[in-house]
Amino acid sequence: MAELKADDGGDDGDGVQIDLISAERMENLRTMEKIRLILDGVHDDNIVILESGLTPDEESKLIEVTMSEISPDGFTGIEIETYPSGGSDSGFLGRIMGKKDDSKLTVIGPANRIKTLHKDENFISTLVTRK
Repeated sequence: MAELKADDGGDDGDGVQIDLISAERMENLRTMEKIRLILDGVHDDNIVILESGLTPDEESKLIEVTMSEISPDGFTGIEIETYPSGGSDSGFLGRIMGKKDDSKLTVIGPANRIKTLHKDENFISTLVTRK
């Protein structure tokens, strides 16, 4: 999956930009580089979709950095959903037993613009509002 960005020309402000970021791009980045890439997109009111998702440690760090950047008159935080959410082997015991985390797709967006309507092991339905 390649990274796609909407054309900047002729933007009338009514659209929603979705950044699709490939696993190949993310695998060569350090944790903080991944977090900055994600949060810079979300700060610009974009929806960021990661092909391969984040590790549990990276996701925790993303939440920690996000909390430090929230401001009353500005950034409201993020909404994050991962598909699939993982089974019984994705926890601590599964990692000890050598089970690989199989998270496939992560959707991240501004908390004030994205709302998860439905999520199960095969499907994420999200409502994205205009600015």
